[in-house]
Amino acid sequence: MYIFGWAFAKNFVINFVVIVLLLAFDFWTVKNVTGRLLVGLRWWNEVNEEDGTNKWIFESRPDGKLVNAGEARTFWITLILTPLVWIVFGLSAIISWKFQWFILCCVAITLSGTNLWGYYKCRYDSNTAKQALANYAVGFMSAV
Repeated sequence: MYIFGWAFAKNFVINFVVIVLLLAFDFWTVKNVTGRLLVGLRWWNEVNEEDGTNKWIFESRPDGKLVNAGEARTFWITLILTPLVWIVFGLSAIISWKFQWFILCCVAITLSGTNLWGYYKCRYDSNTAKQALANYAVGFMSAV
């Protein structure tokens, strides 16, 4: 839609609104559905109403259920490439002096980057991930 939006509507505002709605849908789907199904991870951020502090909450699939390696690889590659593609679009918008499209790219980078950051923290910073890494290291060292 970003590349071929002019073919559907000549009005920038319509394209902008439709693309932002699609980006929001993509953000929600990746955050709540795709990540849970493909890699067994889910995250969210809660704000404490009393003092305004943030708390990251992570969920992971129970140890008994395995993750398909091909699906997980596809998920992570796509999750990493999406913000990079939007950065390229943003740079091309700046170079071509189309700042209204740059704003759209900033929204897209923010949403896709937030998903990447959340899943990164979920995978590498959660206690279950640290425990799994420790168990792997102990098992690897005992095999040597």
